[in-house]
Amino acid sequence: MAASPPPDDALSDDGLEHLFTSLNHAAGIIAAVSGGPDSIALMHLLARWRVAGSRPPILVVTVDHGLRPEAADEAAFVAREADALGLRHRILAWAGDKPRTGIQEAAREARYRLLADLAHAAGASHLVTAHTLDDQAETIMMRLARGSGLAGLAGMRRETERRGIVHARPLLGWPKARLLDLCRSQGWRFVEDPSNANTLYARVRWRRLMPLLAAEGLDAERLSRFAERAARADEALDLKAREALEGAGLVEEGGRLSFRGGILASEPLEIALRALEQALRRAGFGLDNSRLNRLETCAERLRRAVGAGEALNLTIAGALVQLDRAGKVSIGPEPPRRRGR
Repeated sequence: MAASPPPDDALSDDGLEHLFTSLNHAAGIIAAVSGGPDSIALMHLLARWRVAGSRPPILVVTVDHGLRPEAADEAAFVAREADALGLRHRILAWAGDKPRTGIQEAAREARYRLLADLAHAAGASHLVTAHTLDDQAETIMMRLARGSGLAGLAGMRRETERRGIVHARPLLGWPKARLLDLCRSQGWRFVEDPSNANTLYARVRWRRLMPLLAAEGLDAERLSRFAERAARADEALDLKAREALEGAGLVEEGGRLSFRGGILASEPLEIALRALEQALRRAGFGLDNSRLNRLETCAERLRRAVGAGEALNLTIAGALVQLDRAGKVSIGPEPPRRRGR
């Protein structure tokens, strides 16, 4: 579903109902609020929506990553603001040692783990974050730079599943500037995170490049539209790959999965690639973007071997992929590797 742009009457009952309509049937809502203008605006909008009708319970949550001395004060600030709005609030701490490299990625993983765990414990079905149109544009450019495929270039979805919890991003069609203006015009107080200006982080560097791209016509709105089109193409290709895999006599038994490998040679390469990826996932072997090149190499080698009637063994992501001379592909765990002295 495409992210809707902010309506002119966003603060009206109808505007808020349109914005949060997918949350009406939630068992409970966890709202992640850091204290910045985006998330503070989200909290205020949720509070107004809440009093306009019978709504699911809302719990505002701030994650203190323990990376800056100001973080504890900022979490306490959000707690006071939430209390003033009649919303419950919790502070979650990311405890333990922190990595020396990749700190933003590690913090993100820790944050979502903590939020999902709390959602399960609280009986909430939905997690809501304040990702914006600008965040979407930055995400697409960062993924493009990493060589991502269509799934990555589809960007963030309005709703996704995260460890059994629905992760909703109702502000994904809103520019950051609109939210900042809203906070200022309504007198909603917020804090500024100095890490948002730290060029050690890739996202900050991309953020500084975005005005230059926009000047050439590649603005956040056009990048978001590109992501929507990529998402449509990605979903269509996934569906065709699933149909091809199901039609290839897919069998799952004894911890192994098998299917007729002819589809890897007869289908277009993109469908063959996705069918192989889906088979690996169904067999319990997850793939991330860093293995996309390896997946492409495996699919191409299997296609050639199927066409030549040859047997082939490959390993990827902890899986052993075996093709026999009859054209049957089977997938199971990679055997332990023998290590020399």
